[in-house]
Amino acid sequence: MKNDLPAARGRPRGFDRDAALRRAMEVFWAKGYDGAALSDLTAAMGINPPSLYAAFGSKEALFREAVDLYGTIEGNEIWAAIDEAPTARDAVRRFLEATANVFTRPGRPPGCLVVLGALHPNDSNENVCRVLKEKRADNIATLRNRLKRAVRDGELPKGVDTLAIATFYVTVQQGMSIQARDGASRETLRAVADSAMAAWDGLTTGAKKRA
Repeated sequence: MKNDLPAARGRPRGFDRDAALRRAMEVFWAKGYDGAALSDLTAAMGINPPSLYAAFGSKEALFREAVDLYGTIEGNEIWAAIDEAPTARDAVRRFLEATANVFTRPGRPPGCLVVLGALHPNDSNENVCRVLKEKRADNIATLRNRLKRAVRDGELPKGVDTLAIATFYVTVQQGMSIQARDGASRETLRAVADSAMAAWDGLTTGAKKRA
């Protein structure tokens, strides 16, 4: 008798793990980690609970993979703008403009999964909150590294507080995520980006150096 191993694990024939992960990402993005019930995930993924556990291990492990996928396919447009820009000012401007576009993309949940996925730690999501907190800190570090390069290149003065500037603009971006989830339009978020860029000269001249 033939031993049907995929069926024994609860995984349907023709299971497309990548497609299932993408659908799970969209559920987590729309509902957050706590709000995404197992029934929501399995319905979107087209599988049953045993299939989910066989393919991903646990809801938490699935979420971690979903966040990594989000960074690759949704966040790439935002963060690529930083490296591709010729100047630090252009990098920040493009970063915020790309944010306005991505956070209000038709057919996608508004806002950012990394910002909105889990904010309040509890017994069931403590590890998830820690992972997202680390990713948000990494975002500040990424932008700060671009600013440090501008200091080395002589574009920005040596006394500029790169940490404060990077934190400010990432904080603006995080606020844009909340505004998008509340229904703000792309035009509104672009206006927020323009307002934030109006602070650039004051932030990058005469600032105290942070170690």
